[in-house]
Amino acid sequence: MSDRPLKIGITCYPSVGGSGILASELGEELAARGHEIHFISYEPPFRMPADNPRVFFHPVVVNSYNLFKHPDYTLPLSVKMAEVSRDYGLDVLHVHYAVPHATAAFLARSMLHQEHRLKIITTLHGTDTTLLGRDPGYGPAIAHALENSDAITTVSEFMRRETGRLLGVKRPIEVIHNFFEPHPARRDRADVRRELGIADGEAMILHLSNLRALKRIDLLLATVAAIRQRESFKFVILAGDSFAPFRAEVERLGLTDRVVVRERVSEIDDYLKAADLGLFTSEVESFCLSILEMMSIGVPSVAFAVGGIPEVVQSGASGLLVPFPDTAAMTHAVESLIADPARRASLGRAARQRAREQFSAAAIVPRYEALYRRVCRE
Repeated sequence: MSDRPLKIGITCYPSVGGSGILASELGEELAARGHEIHFISYEPPFRMPADNPRVFFHPVVVNSYNLFKHPDYTLPLSVKMAEVSRDYGLDVLHVHYAVPHATAAFLARSMLHQEHRLKIITTLHGTDTTLLGRDPGYGPAIAHALENSDAITTVSEFMRRETGRLLGVKRPIEVIHNFFEPHPARRDRADVRRELGIADGEAMILHLSNLRALKRIDLLLATVAAIRQRESFKFVILAGDSFAPFRAEVERLGLTDRVVVRERVSEIDDYLKAADLGLFTSEVESFCLSILEMMSIGVPSVAFAVGGIPEVVQSGASGLLVPFPDTAAMTHAVESLIADPARRASLGRAARQRAREQFSAAAIVPRYEALYRRVCRE
């Protein structure tokens, strides 16, 4: 067991979001290290590696029976997990988000013969603790799924504390931070900036997220609208969902000529490398993988000091953090970096170094490998 490659099942939400990106990147890195990876979900995860002989995808078919008011996903997922585990001899099933993935994994294990002791690892990314953990209709199910996992991990110390506080989980929880490895850009910086209509001398401020309520797009746009040097920047949003609900606010704030939106971009590296500064206004974040993506290529960010973000960004050294919800302080921080390219560059260099040392695949993936082997031995 200590030497042979492992057979690992991975289940995550396949849509755009930090958990799906992390799961996809983890699968790619594990496959590169010789392990066999089986993704199990209703569609291929966002950024799942293609044409890799060690990576497989197993679709879960969700039927809409008239008997059910809403389609059920947990049961078909558990059946597919059991099927893949049995047919391919999985050692570990690594699920991202407790509900419904850890619940389905527990059901899948109960369907297998006793000699196939499938190990379950659950990684918590945020919403299953900070939002669903407060809901009496979900909290007990999440706690039960965690208690029946062989190991639990979170992506930040903040998430570890919140899981214990909100769910009362007594099991040990290991913190394994997110990681990111930049990919080669297909286009050079100048080409991307021309495509976005960014003139010479304008700073490109970048935001990327799934636009969910916790991202506080209202505060994001208010911050940008308050920047006094209107002609000094363009604000680019890479939206993981439709930006339509926010178009009217962009017009009301007079930002139509300053805001450029690209929806559901699968290849973000070109845009990351064209940016000068990141901007994030989330009211809570378990980690904020988007900030790490920018750090990894030397772009500093301005963000609120909430959740796990201070574990990622050293304020004043590798980025700037301000108290939530002080948009005036955030606007001032953005203005200071627009006006000072040398400071932006210094923060960016420190951010890239921190990303390499603390949050690279070389630093993080071996910790997951060690965890897999430990639970298999146990």
